[in-house]
Amino acid sequence: MEEAEITRRRNILSPLLGKSLPELTEWVQEQGQPAYRGKQLYQWLYQKGARSLSEITVFPKQWRENLQDQPIGRSTIAHRSIAPDETRKYLLRLHDSELIETVGIPTAKRLTVCVSSQVGCPMSCDFCATGKGGFTRNLQAHEIVDQVMTVAEDFQQRVSHVVFMGMGEPLLNLEEVIKAVKSLNQDIGIGQRNLTVSTVGIPKTIPKLAAEKLQITLAISLHASNQVLREQLIPSGGGYPLLQLIADCRDYVEKTHRRISFEYILLAGVNDTPNHAQELAQLLRGFQTHVNLIPYNPISEVDYQRPDKNRIEAFQTALQDANIAVSIRYSRGLEADAACGQLRAKQNS
Repeated sequence: MEEAEITRRRNILSPLLGKSLPELTEWVQEQGQPAYRGKQLYQWLYQKGARSLSEITVFPKQWRENLQDQPIGRSTIAHRSIAPDETRKYLLRLHDSELIETVGIPTAKRLTVCVSSQVGCPMSCDFCATGKGGFTRNLQAHEIVDQVMTVAEDFQQRVSHVVFMGMGEPLLNLEEVIKAVKSLNQDIGIGQRNLTVSTVGIPKTIPKLAAEKLQITLAISLHASNQVLREQLIPSGGGYPLLQLIADCRDYVEKTHRRISFEYILLAGVNDTPNHAQELAQLLRGFQTHVNLIPYNPISEVDYQRPDKNRIEAFQTALQDANIAVSIRYSRGLEADAACGQLRAKQNS
């Protein structure tokens, strides 16, 4: 069988969500339909949220019946929990019955979705619930886009911001994450500057992301001010020396002209001393950065503690005195185990 025919047959039953208008137009034409059906399909997928081709009533009935096995690529909600602050955490079941978690975070002016990029996570960060559960597989682009659409449908509200801060390490799934970013921008209509991709740092991937010249925000999960401490908290840290990571970040800023955010989870007595603040300031001095200090969100597997308010504010002041842009970010959804570092893809009891 010729390669072109193999590709054509594979594409027939590949999920439609995540495909662009030109790709959907090509797909309908492969089915023997006129090109204008591509635009109809595009509108029903992205504007009306169709979950099956049988819902698309503008299509000929016989064609819909012939394509009843064609997947759209939507998940189902296995469980939903709502925190007192109105943050909603979703346990989503995928086509292969794997489970992921997604979080919808509403404020007065925006709706942010925290999406997962993998089923589980292989990074095993010591303070993170997701890493304690191991890794199963990468998500495909349509499975990432679906998370945003699911939250928008449940809130009956347009999503304004997306952060890749859920389950998984996005840069270990770089190709699909980039596809998802482009689809969220072009098909869902979310501005690239409202998209944030977070990573603990994977060797040789930040330059690849920089080469895409996207206008997204890159967030680095740093959590340590020196190499020894970083290896203690993040097992992969030994394979990506802190100074090399920062050098890659400086190069990223130079190539993209986009400021980098550094995420720093504060762990009482571990990485929150004045000396740590001074080390961090020295590390980040001299290029466009912003530090988000995140007071630790507790998980059952480890006994780290959150610093008290005075210690958190003292760390912030030390960075400010060193002319480092910094803010404190208290996570939403804490009571529903939907906060940073708490996602674990299982239903709360």
